[in-house]
Amino acid sequence: MGASKEKTYTEGKIITALTQLAIPIILANVLQTAYQLIDTFWLGRLGANAVAAVSISFPILFLILSLGAGLTLAGTVFVSQHKGANDQSKVNYASSQTVIVVFVVSVFLALIGYFSAGPLMRLIGAGPEVLSDSVSYFKVSALGFVFLFMFFVFQSLMRGIGNVLLPVYVILVTVFLNLILDPLFIYGFGPVPGFGVSGAAVASVITQGLSAVAGMYILWKGKHGIRIHFSEMKFDWPWTKKLFQLGLPSSMEQSARALGMTMMVVLVTSFGSEVVAAYGIGARILSFVIIPALGLAIATTTLVGQNIGARKTKRAEKTGFLSTKIAFFGLTGIGALLFVFAENLVRFFVPNEPQVIHDGALFIKIMGPSFGFLGVQQVINGTFNGAGFTKASMFISFLNLWIIRFPLGYYLAYHTSLAHEGIYWAFPISNWISATVAFVYFKMGYWKKRLI
Repeated sequence: MGASKEKTYTEGKIITALTQLAIPIILANVLQTAYQLIDTFWLGRLGANAVAAVSISFPILFLILSLGAGLTLAGTVFVSQHKGANDQSKVNYASSQTVIVVFVVSVFLALIGYFSAGPLMRLIGAGPEVLSDSVSYFKVSALGFVFLFMFFVFQSLMRGIGNVLLPVYVILVTVFLNLILDPLFIYGFGPVPGFGVSGAAVASVITQGLSAVAGMYILWKGKHGIRIHFSEMKFDWPWTKKLFQLGLPSSMEQSARALGMTMMVVLVTSFGSEVVAAYGIGARILSFVIIPALGLAIATTTLVGQNIGARKTKRAEKTGFLSTKIAFFGLTGIGALLFVFAENLVRFFVPNEPQVIHDGALFIKIMGPSFGFLGVQQVINGTFNGAGFTKASMFISFLNLWIIRFPLGYYLAYHTSLAHEGIYWAFPISNWISATVAFVYFKMGYWKKRLI
């Protein structure tokens, strides 16, 4: 098997390669966020309990998805390094193996999710008014895990070879489809019954199913740089072990991030609903700021992976450094803008709540100046991932959330006169420290010795 006609990113201008890869990935992430906003919009028309029922199940859904996301990231790393080494048969083999392993894992997680929906929702604290809705929503969502994970695999493998546009087209179609199917299945129309809250999950499962089928068909036909084969899907224990060794640290990192965000909410709740609302708005702004940082980080993973595979370590290092600079200056600029327009932003979400506007704006102003450091941390994690050094990025995320942010937030909120403002200050301090640690570790260069 010769090299495929997909271009590699082991030559040419690094800035061009970064831009070509990052922009479609950022766009895909924005579209995924739009997907959730559409759900919230239609469910909001059913009332507060409908939104609460979905919100309650979200942390557990996110935890389960983290497991899949880690394994699919491992697929990106394998494929990008084989692509850089110009070994098409290994690209195809790694892709076929990733597909079958993640498929088996997704079936297992779907069954567990479906049958433990009730106990899980009670465990997370669903009250009687939302319990049955949250359980039915979770059960339907669990059935969609197989489709969701298969689309994740397609997206990750395509990113590994640098074909980032194709998944965007698929997501674009599913977002538009979701716009139509959401109200159809929530409220019903003609012969289609209305399922209420679980209707949002039904619509999602249908669109996920279509995107998974499209993704697998594209990989099967092999016209876009990867061709999967049934014959290469026989269980290969040593290979599977490598996939888990590489993917589990990333899964743990993402799960820890989900749990960390949940624990910060726990800290906030004791300060009353106005502070919770202010924090919620700040956290939503933060989740939008992270989108470009994550896009750049995933692009960096692909580029570093391909260059390490091509034994171009110097170029891999240059990529990581350039990406770090772009993230630092770009997100510092975004942070400065948010600092200036903080009040207006919060007022847009809650026009008639002066206390929430004041608190939410304060949270954004305290966080804003550290966004550049947040970007640095994400991109260096992307560099480590591309080199197959996923344990390092896991450590840095743990440091940020669990060793610094949560304990510091707790201490400042409950043991100083700062009260709830202490929770706000935990964000920039954790960003500053973890970005510095990440950068020092990056410059030490141990990650360059990691070859799959």
